[in-house]
Amino acid sequence: MSLKKKKVFVGVSGGVDSSVSLAVLKEKGYDVTGVFIKVWYPDWISEGCDWRAERRDAMRVCAELGVPFLTLDLEEVYKNQVVDYLIETYKRGETPNPDVMCNRHVKFGAFWNFAKENGADFIATGHYAQNIYEDGEYKMIISKDAAKDQTYFLYTLTQEDLRHVFFPIGGMEKSEVRKLAEKYNLQTSGKKDSQGLCFLGDITIRDLISKYVEVKEGHVFNMDGEIIGVHDGAIFYTIGQRHGFRLKNNMTDSKAHFVVEKNIEKNTITVSENVEQSLGEITDLSLDNMTFTTSKPREGELKCVVRYHGTLLSSNLKLKSDNEAIVSFKENISEHSPAKGQSVVFYKNNVCIGGGIIK
Repeated sequence: MSLKKKKVFVGVSGGVDSSVSLAVLKEKGYDVTGVFIKVWYPDWISEGCDWRAERRDAMRVCAELGVPFLTLDLEEVYKNQVVDYLIETYKRGETPNPDVMCNRHVKFGAFWNFAKENGADFIATGHYAQNIYEDGEYKMIISKDAAKDQTYFLYTLTQEDLRHVFFPIGGMEKSEVRKLAEKYNLQTSGKKDSQGLCFLGDITIRDLISKYVEVKEGHVFNMDGEIIGVHDGAIFYTIGQRHGFRLKNNMTDSKAHFVVEKNIEKNTITVSENVEQSLGEITDLSLDNMTFTTSKPREGELKCVVRYHGTLLSSNLKLKSDNEAIVSFKENISEHSPAKGQSVVFYKNNVCIGGGIIK
């Protein structure tokens, strides 16, 4: 089948990355269609997240490039699989990864189903990752721009997913993407990158949680059990966090303090100046919800990260079942503050192998 007959639905968000992805694929000769994915947006949002404006930007890019434009309503999927998951995970006192779930269920789940039902051969997104076919299988490789790499959030993609996915800008630096946007005269060329929760722009997770869970101030304790400050609600904090709580005035000039324990029922957090000493030695983590990007699950010596943009750690992965695993480390990793609910993602020679969730 010639390139011109290959139909690609491109997720266009109204940002520069997805706009350039669309333009690149069109220039290569693919039959492209821009698809704006409408998700659940809280009715209390008054500023910081105007999905209608984002949709207009996406529509204008498609008009500039002369390609069809569609709107896909995935409000129910997003609310059920991302927002509800996020709220329930925080309520349990764990640390969720909403962007991982958004990619799994929305962008590479429901979006692909829609594309396939409407005759598409592939879907494409503006993620910073690379997908190549080598040695008889697809391999998801970290992006050329390491600072922008998003493979951590994409580790749940399988061989079945990767065979119909394009990441057109994964082999570019962000600066190259900006230059291409200018070359194509895209009106999104100078647009700032969005921050915050997946799809919800500048709306923070704290803003979201506060609307659906009753929270109140609580005590901050030190390792000796003394009250040394106040916080906004234990549910908001994750192990290793060093901001967002207020210590007593006589401690404002002290060393940085990190959250080392939290009690959701009592609404308290405990902080320490020394994370490693307070958390104790951590050389093993139990994982569940294991998924692999490779055709055969990998075990043995691998590199891994325990949080987005975290330090690559030497580890040994041992599968207990198809779904569960133990990851062992040669050294104490308590300084990296692993927390229940976070994803641990594995790499080998810059290839994202897969990952799991800390139990």
